[in-house]
Amino acid sequence: QIIVDDDDSKVWSLYDAGPRSIRCPLIFLPPVSGTADVFFQQILALTGWGYRVIALQYPVYWDHLEFCDGFRKLLDHLQLDKVHLFGASLGGFLAQKFAEYTHKSPRVQSLILCNSFSDTSIFNQTWTANSFWLMPAFMLKKIVLGNFASGPLDPEMADGIDFMVDRLESLGQSELASRLTLNCQNSYVEPHKIRDIPVTIMDVFDQSALSTEAKEEMYKLYPNARRAHLKTGGNFPYLCRSAEVNLYVQIHLLQFHGTRYAAIDPSMVSAEELEVQKISLHSSNEQEEQ
Repeated sequence: QIIVDDDDSKVWSLYDAGPRSIRCPLIFLPPVSGTADVFFQQILALTGWGYRVIALQYPVYWDHLEFCDGFRKLLDHLQLDKVHLFGASLGGFLAQKFAEYTHKSPRVQSLILCNSFSDTSIFNQTWTANSFWLMPAFMLKKIVLGNFASGPLDPEMADGIDFMVDRLESLGQSELASRLTLNCQNSYVEPHKIRDIPVTIMDVFDQSALSTEAKEEMYKLYPNARRAHLKTGGNFPYLCRSAEVNLYVQIHLLQFHGTRYAAIDPSMVSAEELEVQKISLHSSNEQEEQ
């Protein structure tokens, strides 16, 4: 746990796993309901392959600028000049805002945006955003749970939702209220400030909290982004479709192997492994085109 602001109550919790010699790790930012450990499947798999991975839980921040400032101080504290960001839902929005915030002296080398959005107005909650801080925790939890999938689900997805409900229960009123405020207060991403950053957009084709319009908006915003489509996975594919998500993460990071922005220990990269990944990327692209 790390405090980087003048305010001692703002504590960042994080898991930092994998080789510390890597100076450009992959950082995971959770959704509204998530804590740092919702990415345990990614931490376990990716560090096993030689990547340095950091999963974060942000403290209570009430506006995007304050979050970005705190996150920049955290990276300074960790002595990380540039990082790759994987953001899920709100985490993805905050990752884009941070890339935008630091565009004059860039700190974000690349983005993976999972079930994410670029404009908070899609939730039609901008008018209530200022009142979340007043609401009791049980009401806030009800708002979040309203976006979770219901109806018959396969066992992995049901387990994923159970896990997220459990994490949601662990969050206090101010944590939840501040995240919902960040999720819904009027704000959008300015794409011209971050258009040079390599982006992978990861989304699911089954039921998730994101509307088709929100997804289309993301494709328009990042016309050159790679697309990682999962047939199923709901709101939390990193939990219930972790093997696919982990493969897409590796494919995304592949473009930085052999550069100073590699998130992997060079000794762990074999020529055969790279070939296998290129073939799998090629075949998945062909399937998408069909």
